[in-house]
Amino acid sequence: GNAVLNQYEFDKDTVMKSTLRIKDFGVETSEEWARFVRNNRNRKFTKIADPECNFDHKYDVVIGPVADDDMALLFRQYENGVITFESMLSGMLYKKTTNQYSFHTVRAIRLLRKVDI
Repeated sequence: GNAVLNQYEFDKDTVMKSTLRIKDFGVETSEEWARFVRNNRNRKFTKIADPECNFDHKYDVVIGPVADDDMALLFRQYENGVITFESMLSGMLYKKTTNQYSFHTVRAIRLLRKVDI
């Protein structure tokens, strides 16, 4: 089929001033961010109520660094026992990251506006 691109925008101030439950990791990688990403990528993680898990969508919006392919490699190495958690964290400190807003609930998605392109 044909590729389709949908583009959306949102007002950051509106999101931040809303009553949405927001988990904001800031723009830098951190141990807390790494645990959150690890837990949410691991389908075997069972502590759903844990604040470092969003399988239950306890957070409407999650803000933080993008776990790109370089980060994914570090996570895989850790999960396969090649490196320790501390080594994974150390490796992340030297990775340049961009930030993302991830919308997880209908309440959050309602703040998105489709852009005509």
